[in-house]
Amino acid sequence: QVQLVESGGGLVQPGGSLRLSCTASGIVFDRTTMGWYRQASGKQRELVATITSGGSTKYVDFVKGRFTISRENANDTVYLQMNSLRPEDTAVYYCNGVAGERRPIFASWGQGTQVTVSS
Repeated sequence: QVQLVESGGGLVQPGGSLRLSCTASGIVFDRTTMGWYRQASGKQRELVATITSGGSTKYVDFVKGRFTISRENANDTVYLQMNSLRPEDTAVYYCNGVAGERRPIFASWGQGTQVTVSS
């Protein structure tokens, strides 16, 4: 049974930082490309960053230079360090495995973690 548990969100002022964590179980984590998605209120969920099993990373343009994805295979955990946060980064953030360019692998999503950027 796949379980994805996200944490680390919160309320932060513009320009601030947060570090999100996602711990996975029920998957072969060290062979899975992982990604962080986000869903803002009233919008579709979108992929923001991915990291392969070998550590190669990709980012969408609007987070490049501000967000860093990393992983710790020993603990089945993927992280998202978010710096220089903007109000438009406000969303619920989720992790999932990623197939192809952006397709989530697992049908079962975690509860997500809310990130709110506001002064």
